[in-house]
Formats: sequence, structure tokens, C-alpha cells
Amino acid sequence: MNFQLGDIGQVIQLAIAPVFLLAGVSILLIVLTNRLGRIIDQMRLLEDRAIKCVDAECVASLSGLHRRSNLINIAIAASTLCGLLVCLVIAMLFLGDATGLPLVHLIAASFIGAMLALTTGFICLMREVSMSYRLMREQQLVAMAMCAGRPA
Repeated sequence: MNFQLGDIGQVIQLAIAPVFLLAGVSILLIVLTNRLGRIIDQMRLLEDRAIKCVDAECVASLSGLHRRSNLINIAIAASTLCGLLVCLVIAMLFLGDATGLPLVHLIAASFIGAMLALTTGFICLMREVSMSYRLMREQQLVAMAMCAGRPA
């Protein structure tokens, strides 16, 4: 291992962009885990309600929450994989420079994999948000219909 001061500086400059990407992925993971936590809280409330009185609305809501939680779990797994691949890219940048190994193709493949995993995570998040909005809108319409049907 023959490190040159200029070489290390260049590798650190190359590693800065993936480090910022890693910070962004970390924030995405925080958002995803918060959404999952809210879904779990809603599921617990509905499960308690279902124990007391089973109704079709409660079962449908639980089913929708279960589908949403599946999407969030996929997004968390994909985002975590992205973070892992970005870490590997950073490590390979330094390893390739320190050892002189030709890791360019492996670094490129890892970065492409990270971008595909991140894209998967964002798509799942977008689908979950869309599903959440649709379910909320359906509940709003039911509530408005019930209010309109009541005598004033």
C-alpha cells in the first residue's frame, strides 16, 4: 500500500457525492419508518375495535393498512439495500486506490444497483402515499354521506 497525499485527496473528493447520497437515503429511511409506525398504530386501534365488534368497514380498513405496510416494508428494504451499496461504492473507491485493483466496473455496477434500489424505494413510497390518500378520501365520502343522511 503506497498512499500518496494527492491520491487520497482525489478519492475523498470522489467519495463526497456518495456520502451525500447516503445522507439522503438515511432521511428517506426515517420517513419510511415513521410512516410504518403510524400504520402500525392505526392497525392496533382497529384490531382493538375489531375484537369488540367485527364489522366490514373495520376489516376493509385493516386490509388496506396491511397492503400499505407491505409497500412500506419493501421501500425500507430497497432503501436499506441502496445505503449498503453506496457504502460499498465508497469502500471500493478507497480500496481500489490503495491496492491498485481495477474496481471500476464493480463500482459502476454497485452504483447502478444502488440507484435501482433507491428508485424501487421511491416508487413504493409513492404507491403507499397514493393508496393512503385514496383510502382517506373513501372514508371522508362515507362520513360526509352519513352526516348528510342525519336529520339536522
